[in-house]
Amino acid sequence: MGKKILIINGPNLEMLGKRDKSTYGDFSLESLEKLITEEANTLGCQVEFFQNNIEGEIINKLNGLDDSFDGIIINPGGLTHSSVSLHDSLEIKKIHKIEVHISNIYAREDFRQKSIIAHACHGSVLGMGVNGYLYALRQIVNS
Repeated sequence: MGKKILIINGPNLEMLGKRDKSTYGDFSLESLEKLITEEANTLGCQVEFFQNNIEGEIINKLNGLDDSFDGIIINPGGLTHSSVSLHDSLEIKKIHKIEVHISNIYAREDFRQKSIIAHACHGSVLGMGVNGYLYALRQIVNS
């Protein structure tokens, strides 16, 4: 099979479909993972999913990645705006990395309008709903 891509969803993303549906839509995390898996099968790549609410666990996952991964798609949730440590772990990885947000963080509250993570990624996809994950997946597969 083609490229291997890790999909990381950070704090509170297991609440998709239950949270503010006007901001995040009505997709559950399980539905999102199914949608991404279907697209990965179409593209001929392999995906692995990881969701955690604990910053240190996400960092441990990144730091423990082996060389079999070709890319990372990360929705860091609220850690986007505050986690220098997550930024640093992403920066260490020399594979293609794309930050994804279901909502447009720049159209939201002031405290959400800064991404510390963006500087450690090759690109960011914002405000495209769950389709942002699919776009990021295609970008990594075609890179």
